Amino acid sequence: VSLTEPGEKLLSDSRRIIALLDQTQAALQADQLNGRVRIGIPDEYGVSVLPGVLGKFATSNPGVEVTVRCGGSDDLHAAVAAGALDLAVMFEETVRPGSEILTNDPTVWVTSNEFCMHEFDPVPVAVYENECWCRDWALESLDQQGQNYRVAFTSDSSDGLQAAVTSGLAIAPLSRSNIPENCRELTSEDGYWNFLTSNVVLRFRSGARSAATESMAATLREEFINY
Repeated sequence: VSLTEPGEKLLSDSRRIIALLDQTQAALQADQLNGRVRIGIPDEYGVSVLPGVLGKFATSNPGVEVTVRCGGSDDLHAAVAAGALDLAVMFEETVRPGSEILTNDPTVWVTSNEFCMHEFDPVPVAVYENECWCRDWALESLDQQGQNYRVAFTSDSSDGLQAAVTSGLAIAPLSRSNIPENCRELTSEDGYWNFLTSNVVLRFRSGARSAATESMAATLREEFINY
């Protein structure tokens, strides 16, 4: 069963309406909210999404102190579980119980239009330095696709992987929304038919539900709807 085109539009509009209602309610309660909210967000959205979220939240909730941690999804999940964060946005290949899907942002192989590193043999690749499901998928997908490759660069952040691509050092697995300028996604025509369906989810710390955290969650939902 799948939605028709009008159904998809209705779903998108409905989510936007709900997010706006949540934000309006939070704004009306702004003088009642105080305390601190600790949020986490992946590096991929530190520039594109986070500024809008913080600006809107600060306007609606000036009495709430916000602290932010940017990092990898595995680290953010561990921080939520340990009680170091109240809520976090993160990537999950398989959605865990208790996680709320915000959007889907597939991980794809990316190359530079100028340097065309995917044409090299072996293909130079950039991957995350630490063991994680994204690194595992990246190397497994190359094996599945029969690519002859060598690991030319490792980094603990998506910014490092982007730099490797734009500088002509390597191809890299990146979120589709984070493909740098003058770069493109590698497709089946290039021999890269595999991509990772990455769910972007919102997760609360156990017992962290409060007016302040709910307001932050509503702001995050709205920002990702419009992203």
